[in-house]
This record gives sequence, structure tokens and C-alpha cells, in this order.
Amino acid sequence: MSYMHTPKKSGIPREVLKWLQSLDLSFSPKNARRDFSNGYLVAEIFSWYYPEDFPMDFYDNGVSLQTKFGNWSQIERFLAKRNISLHKEVIDGTIHCKPGAAEVLVREIYTILTNRKIKSTHEEETDFTDRNYQEMLPMVARSTASKSIKNNLRITELMSEPDTNTNKQKIHAIIHMHLQQRQFERAENPKRFDIKPTLGELAVRLPPTSLQSQHLDPETNLPKLKGEIKRLAKPSPSEIRSKSNVQFKEIDVRQTNKNALISPAGLSSQIKGIYN
Repeated sequence: MSYMHTPKKSGIPREVLKWLQSLDLSFSPKNARRDFSNGYLVAEIFSWYYPEDFPMDFYDNGVSLQTKFGNWSQIERFLAKRNISLHKEVIDGTIHCKPGAAEVLVREIYTILTNRKIKSTHEEETDFTDRNYQEMLPMVARSTASKSIKNNLRITELMSEPDTNTNKQKIHAIIHMHLQQRQFERAENPKRFDIKPTLGELAVRLPPTSLQSQHLDPETNLPKLKGEIKRLAKPSPSEIRSKSNVQFKEIDVRQTNKNALISPAGLSSQIKGIYN
């Protein structure tokens, strides 16, 4: 389901709208995403502050992709002379009518030209996707993977970027964002997706017994090392010898004569015994 309006979170503030109306532009912007896309209104705004650098005869109020890139290339060239820079991602998003890009561009221009900061109650990162709008919809009305690609990848992007690998990377990023959103929905509402709890979640958590608590480290509350547990469970030989009731008996072990085994006479006798 495609949307016809910009989400409220990425709208133009009231003070910026009043500032645009005070400039007496050739037409009042009603749809920011459409009206600021070709750059004609942007050039007209800068012409009120820099009339010599932005002659409006050089700009065309058309809708073709070639017209958009022509206008914006001139705008960026004149801004470079004045040491004014706009974010490239915001410009690209405005050209391709990405959600929230034109609104961010107008707020940025307002801050540069008036040297005023916009008072906002919340600061959030804008990614120029329809994620905010999808979150406002019920789960049954949210986009599928193919619809998400259609909403977030414009045909003008494919026309301006003929490289297939670059377009594939954009599609993979959109699918990855869609899968992350689906995983968040499943974790937020597991009953809807019939997600059964795991064995670990079903297991009853019992407190440790007194015997187990003796073998826990008091600092980390984790089991001690195996060697330390074995030492506590089985006494060492030195501890056994220290007890008075334990008696030891010496064993006399007779060892064989190594010289007899190594001597030639002993070796020959063993060989005869084997063959006989």
C-alpha cells in the first residue's frame, strides 16, 4: 500500500513555512517532495539572498530527469562559490522524491540563510525510506518485500545509475531493512505469529541448593574451576598422610638385572630358548 502524504515526523516546521511565504515565491509549495525535486524553488530561494549568483533565467521548471540534474548542477556550482554546502545524500533524495528528503533540505537551507536553529522536540535519524510510515500502519497493511523495494527504489535512480551492481546493493539493503522490521514485529507480538517458547524459556528457574552454593564464586556467582571443585571433593595424598589413623606398609620390589639382559651370553640364551 503506497502512501499519498508525508509522515508527520518528517514535515516542515511552522516557522519554516512562514519564512517561505515571506519570500513571495513564484508558487507556494504544497507538496514538498514534488515541488522541490527539480531544484527550481531552491534556486529561487537562494536568488532572494544572492541575486547575482542565481539568475532565474538559467533554470527550467520542468519535471524530466535531465532538467532536474541540470538545475541542481548549477545550484551546486554557485553554492561552491559562496562556500555553502548541502549534503549530497539530501540532494539525491530530493531529486528522487525520497520520503523526508525535501523536508530535511528545506530545514537545512533555512538554517544556512537565516542563521536560526529550528526548535524540535525530538531528534531522530532520517534514512529517507518509508519505515516511519510503515510503522504507523497496522501489520496487515504493511508492505511485502517486493512492495518495499518498489516504494524505496525509484525508477529515476535506476535511470541515473546504469551500474547493475550498485542497484543490486541498494535492493539488498532494502530487503535487509524489511527483514529486520519483520523480526521486530515477530518479537513484539509473538502470539500473532504463533511463536512457541523454547525449552529454555519453559524451564523452571530454581534457586541453587546449599551444596551448589558452596561451589559458587562469591564475586561472580559462577561455578568455580573444575580443579578447585575436585580438590574440595577429593582429599590430596598429603592430607591423607597427615591423619593419624592411616597406616602405610612398605612394599619391597625386586628389579631384574639389567646387565644380564644386555650381555651377549644372556641374549644368546634367550634366543636359543625361543627357537627350541
